Amino acid sequence: MPSYVAHPGLVSETIQARAYQLQAVDDAMAGSMLLILPTAAGKTAVAWLSIVESLERTGGWALVIAPTVALSNQHLENAIPVLSNVSELNPISLSGQQTAPKRPELWKGSRLVFATPQVVRNDVRKGVLSLGDCSILVVDEAHHCTGDHAMAEVAEMYISQSESPLILATTASPGSRREQVQEICRRLEIQKIHMRTKEDPMVAEFLSELDVEEVGVEVPGEIRELAEPFRIWQEGIVDRERRSGRYVMPGAINQAGLSNAMERAQEAIGRGDTSGFRSSSQIATAMRLHHLINHLLCQGIAASRHFLSRMEDEEGKSKSSREFLRDGRVRSLSASLKGMAEVHSKVGAVRRLVRERIRRDNDSRIIVFANYRDTVEALEGALSDLKGIRAIQFIGQSRRSGSEGLTAKQQIARLSEFREGEANVLVATSVGEEGLDIPSADLVIFYEPVSSEIRTIQRRGRTGRRRQGEVVVLVAEGTRDEGAKDSAKRKEEFMHKAARRVARELPGSPHKDLSNLERFSVSSDGGVCSAAEFVLETRERHRSDLSGTDTTTAKDPKESSKVDLPPGNFRPAGQTGLDQF
Repeated sequence: MPSYVAHPGLVSETIQARAYQLQAVDDAMAGSMLLILPTAAGKTAVAWLSIVESLERTGGWALVIAPTVALSNQHLENAIPVLSNVSELNPISLSGQQTAPKRPELWKGSRLVFATPQVVRNDVRKGVLSLGDCSILVVDEAHHCTGDHAMAEVAEMYISQSESPLILATTASPGSRREQVQEICRRLEIQKIHMRTKEDPMVAEFLSELDVEEVGVEVPGEIRELAEPFRIWQEGIVDRERRSGRYVMPGAINQAGLSNAMERAQEAIGRGDTSGFRSSSQIATAMRLHHLINHLLCQGIAASRHFLSRMEDEEGKSKSSREFLRDGRVRSLSASLKGMAEVHSKVGAVRRLVRERIRRDNDSRIIVFANYRDTVEALEGALSDLKGIRAIQFIGQSRRSGSEGLTAKQQIARLSEFREGEANVLVATSVGEEGLDIPSADLVIFYEPVSSEIRTIQRRGRTGRRRQGEVVVLVAEGTRDEGAKDSAKRKEEFMHKAARRVARELPGSPHKDLSNLERFSVSSDGGVCSAAEFVLETRERHRSDLSGTDTTTAKDPKESSKVDLPPGNFRPAGQTGLDQF
């Protein structure tokens, strides 16, 4: 029988006792901390334990911010069964769904608030909310705390208003660049990074196995023929921009190289160089071609058709956009796509994988991730005619180029459909990557690899949370998919190194080991013990065994004192540099 954490603020036997989580709480109570744990390792449990301890110590109220409405509502739903004093805390979730005039009373009536950062920032700016008496701020998905993101701004407001701010920032993927991790720590005034990997013995015993399989798919010759004129067109543009010194990145044409070239063209315009205008227009065309080529080679016929259709329906099209659509090659492609059935191998692979999984287990839940809304829509249609498959879309709220997003209510409703089994396949864009806890999702399909290590880790974390999970990554051979796959792997390797380097630069939060766990205890069949005793016992159990004897051969001291170097190799007395040689 598992052991459980006990605390005055918790319902008994709701949070399983894990030593690494209790150690994280001990550190979190000593000062603002960035917690880096693998997905499904229980960052949320650390947050609950830290919240109840902070409220018990200092009173006040607690604030949890999450990047999306769906995630904020999920945190609220998960917290209510765990907290022993729900009636006193009156936990609520706040977002743009609550009108501004109603929010001041809602803020005052709760001691535990889950909110989107935009709402917190706006209400603080208006003066209807003060963060001065907030005893702890939990920042979920803390890798967003860079630049002008509202999460970073809320943390800075909290630090400026509170006399003794305490921040617990959590993420599975802080980023592969040292500068990014440094910015997160600087903006949140982090004193310590508490990080564990999936290889850590304390963590490994609680993680389900996760099989990751890469499946190469061949792009049909028919599609390559459609893409070839546009590849030649794009190469011609880039060759000219290389000669002019605007496109400077070596290797295959990519989005980063095009973005850099556009920046150089804009800088030329700023200097009064009129050739920058032509370059800017040409590079914009190359960018559209890049998206079109990738839609054809990596996404499929239906997604490419949606892409062109959206461009045609887009209001306020620029001159270069109108010229692009009037080009004979584009018009010919658009006409060809309208009458074509889907022939891309990836779509067939998704249909096969989904059908096989549901055939093996009717209760399975499957998530298919795709980069573009066009592809999401196409995949939902491709799966709709399969027996026993009930697929639904899950996309963001924003309206993009004629594509209507989902409202927050629709997002929550669709997640509920998926969780309850009314739908068994969720076809999602990046909005579905972060934090969503869907316990029975046991297969995740990446329609394409993503070059971001953060997004790769977040997508992969949507499965294997309760039982063995499987991840399948579809890679279109001979396309940008191969580069994106390799890029994500390299960045993931760098991620932990970057975090460790930044951790060494932080001041730390010195305190007596496990001294912040006095109110916690652990109950099991064997009785009750203090949380500190439980952690110490677990540490001892996982301590590496040391060899009992030293088998190194001893050297004769007389031999070790011998010097075989000739006298000419020694530096003369008093010589301290080459100038004295």
